[in-house]
Order: sequence, then C-alpha cells, then structure tokens
Amino acid sequence: MIDRRSLLRTGTAAAAGALGAASLSSPAEAAEPASRTGGHPADPDPTAGVTRTLLQEHPSPAAGWEAVQTLVQIPRHKESGRHSHPGIEVGYIIRGDVLMVFDDRPPLRLRTGDPFFIPNGVIHNARNVGTVTTMMLSTYVVDETKPLVTTYP
Repeated sequence: MIDRRSLLRTGTAAAAGALGAASLSSPAEAAEPASRTGGHPADPDPTAGVTRTLLQEHPSPAAGWEAVQTLVQIPRHKESGRHSHPGIEVGYIIRGDVLMVFDDRPPLRLRTGDPFFIPNGVIHNARNVGTVTTMMLSTYVVDETKPLVTTYP
C-alpha cells in the first residue's frame, strides 16, 4: 500500500513510480500485442512516466472521509497499473484515449470528453491506447485513514 500523504505531497514521477509498481495482470496479457494491452509487449515498466498531481484536498461533510482531486497523466503506450481506492473515483478524460480494464467487469473504452465512475475498492487499470499523453481529472471521496491507492501485481 502507498501512504496517501506521501503520494499527494510528491505529485511527481516518484509518486507515479510508486503508483505503478504493478505489472500486467496475467502472463497471457503480457504476451498480447501492444494494441490489446496498451503497452509494448517487451516494456519492462509499463507504468514509467505516469504522474498524478494533487490539485486539491478537503475534508468531506461525512466524518472520516475526504475529497481529493488529481490530474493523472499517462504517456502513450503506458498504463496506471492495477490498483484500487478506499472510496469512489469520479473522473473525466480531458485528453486522450483510455481502455479502463477491470478485474470484475468488461473493459470500458473512454475518449476525450468522456466521464467515468469507479466504485469503492474496484481494481482497475487505465491503459493509454491513443496517440497522445492522456490527461484525466480524477476526484476521489475516500476514507481518510487509508492510503489513496493500493497497487496489485
């Protein structure tokens, strides 16, 4: 698990590196062509260059919860890595094309201008499948006692 306070203070490639410690979810996926996975098959670090920048953080009206907003940038052929959050994520694709892959449901193709919602605890991975660096605005309402992001191999 990643300490939210550390992650939010850094907001740079170092935080993205910690965020992206996870790899593709299965050896079969790793062998698929780049067009299916969003990364290059031989890429040793599919999360390199992913950044999450803290924009704002505020206490929620509900005790024990807080609202956190970030700008997530995912370079071409890269991905966020499999992860979850201790609360909901409400997002918007500012620029780019993403294949949002979930452990428990079909993938969701998102393009510039598309909103998205990820329920509490759902494991997901945002893969840039477009031609530019993807920019996503992500707002979380999360348990303030837990790390913002938990990564999975």
